Amino acid sequence: MIAYLQKTFALSERGARDLVRATLACAAANIVLMYPVSLLYMLSGDLMAGDITGGRVALYAASVAILMAAIYATQFVQYNATFFSTYRESGVKRIGIAEKLRRLPLSFFGQRDLSDLTTAILGDCAATEQAFSHYIPEFFGSILSTCLVAIGLLVYDARMALSAVWVLPLSLLIVVVSIRVQDRFNFRKNDAVLTCTEGIQECMETMRDLRANRADASYLKGLDQKIDAIERRSIQSELGVAQFVVTAQMLLKFGIATTALAGSRLLIAGELSVLRFFLFLLVAGRIYEPMAGSLINLAAIVGIRANIRRQQEIENHPVQTGSTTFRPKGYDIAFEHVSFSYNEGETVLRDVSFTAKQGEVTALIGPSGGGKSTAAKLAARFWDANEGRIMLGGVDVKSVDPEALLSAFSIVFQDVTLFNNTVMENIRIGKSGASDAQVLEAARLARCDEFVSRLPAGYDTQIGENGAALSGGERQRISIARALLKDAPVILLDEATASLDAENEAEIQQAISRLVRGKTVLIIAHRLRTVEDADKLIFLQNGSVAEQGTPGELSQSNGPYAHMRALQREIQ
Repeated sequence: MIAYLQKTFALSERGARDLVRATLACAAANIVLMYPVSLLYMLSGDLMAGDITGGRVALYAASVAILMAAIYATQFVQYNATFFSTYRESGVKRIGIAEKLRRLPLSFFGQRDLSDLTTAILGDCAATEQAFSHYIPEFFGSILSTCLVAIGLLVYDARMALSAVWVLPLSLLIVVVSIRVQDRFNFRKNDAVLTCTEGIQECMETMRDLRANRADASYLKGLDQKIDAIERRSIQSELGVAQFVVTAQMLLKFGIATTALAGSRLLIAGELSVLRFFLFLLVAGRIYEPMAGSLINLAAIVGIRANIRRQQEIENHPVQTGSTTFRPKGYDIAFEHVSFSYNEGETVLRDVSFTAKQGEVTALIGPSGGGKSTAAKLAARFWDANEGRIMLGGVDVKSVDPEALLSAFSIVFQDVTLFNNTVMENIRIGKSGASDAQVLEAARLARCDEFVSRLPAGYDTQIGENGAALSGGERQRISIARALLKDAPVILLDEATASLDAENEAEIQQAISRLVRGKTVLIIAHRLRTVEDADKLIFLQNGSVAEQGTPGELSQSNGPYAHMRALQREIQ
């Protein structure tokens, strides 16, 4: 059962066990609340028999005190079992998802929208936390307690018990039948929420471009429509659930009527005592209460299935595995008949073979969409090749744990990501635990001193979200400083100077020249003048190697490289 709960509700083993304990605690609390009925039944019997002595009064007083203590104890246990355990599991869940995200291949993040992942970590965890602390244990606890009380009543008087409990299985049947319908409503609502969240995030990220093109009004109009869609889906979901919940609750009320009718008939026939009739009327007024209260929260219980599904998609996504011990013989990168596609039927690379040697600069060139960035990312195992092998120092990268493999790489992307922290800490990301002196030396080699000296607090200046206080060239130099600090044997440069002006490009090129000395260097370039000093060029076109060789060899071959070089010179 524990394994089933783990799979169904995306819980840890401890969380599943806590859910069982919380359900039992809720059931116990409901059962204890039935005891006042028994006490009232006994008191009514004594009153009818005229047996109210001092001893009986003392007994009832003691019973009331014990009952109050029992109610307090069960309520206390229920509170701890539902709330405290759920909050602990929520923390475990958030940390678990974050840890799984850390271990997922980097390709996963290219296939999922950021708002979707944020919703899974924050929104979905909050929704499940609410459900497990308020609704689910109470729902299952009410079913369990009601069944136990019903069994006791059947043993005591089967005829009257059947007249009282016949509505319970029918109400549960309505609940079961409604799950599929509610799933459809809830999935539609969650899709609308996710679409709106994506739209809001996109709006904030692109507001500058929207305003520059006077497109903000039309975009916000579309965003209003997405918000209206959430409202419409939410109303549909609530109405869809209400049909079943109200029906089930109305059916429960019939149980009181049938109990009264059956009891009256038996009472008139002399087959039932007044006291027993009174007992079942009291029970009928109490037995349905836990179930009726839980049905109100049925929408929330069923609704979390969509939230759980998103969490499970992350948790069940396969991770890249491999040996944590990585001892290559040198750092040559060799592609051996490599083919790759992001989606089935869409080949990006086909039968690609080349070698980037240690101590040399190898440039991947060619038209856009030729597979240059894909090849570089495959080398660092952001994805795994569909066919062929990629070797680093004679070791197949598929056999190495991604974190162990990436320790050998320093990567400078065209789009730099900085954190809302100081310049010093943004550079230190390149090597955790690096001393201030090491960070400053890397910054000096990357020519960061010039612009940092103009900042209010120097290297201790907060640079804002994604380095908003810095220019593109300054952000790029911080990225190169990170790579210099890491000092890895393999360097990947993805168009590191593509968006810079001539002055900044010259300074970045000087910093890069320090970075690549003695390393295996793989450069992705569109502007051929930036790789004229490379040792080897790989021209990728339509996912295949069209030609490869030194710049001089390819210039004289009158092939694709020579043609592209001539075109770029005409443009300049």
